[in-house]
Amino acid sequence: MEQKPAAADIDAHIAAFPPEVRERLSAIRALVHEVAPDATETIAYAIPTFDLNGKHLVHFAGFARHVGFYPTPRGFQGFEGELAGYKQGKGSVQFPHNQPIPLDLIRRMVEARVAEVMGR
Repeated sequence: MEQKPAAADIDAHIAAFPPEVRERLSAIRALVHEVAPDATETIAYAIPTFDLNGKHLVHFAGFARHVGFYPTPRGFQGFEGELAGYKQGKGSVQFPHNQPIPLDLIRRMVEARVAEVMGR
């Protein structure tokens, strides 16, 4: 099982996964809403996305073995050491389902993206 087909909205994306994965995705969604209450939900690049002030803030997506998190374009700056233990791609990091989801790290990355988008 790989990523599910593109969903119409974030609710549908999350609903397509088993309960354990839904819980992980819902935790990230709630965290982003907490950190960036003015961000809006959408689907971009066929994955759940949060936009702020007309810019993509972060993306995330469920997969069979991990949650993909995309704090692009510069969301990794300052977090390289903490992310070293995770599989990464250009602008993406994978949080495996067999490890606790690092919500504190994700929170700080979202905070950094909010600051970047807001020009701080």
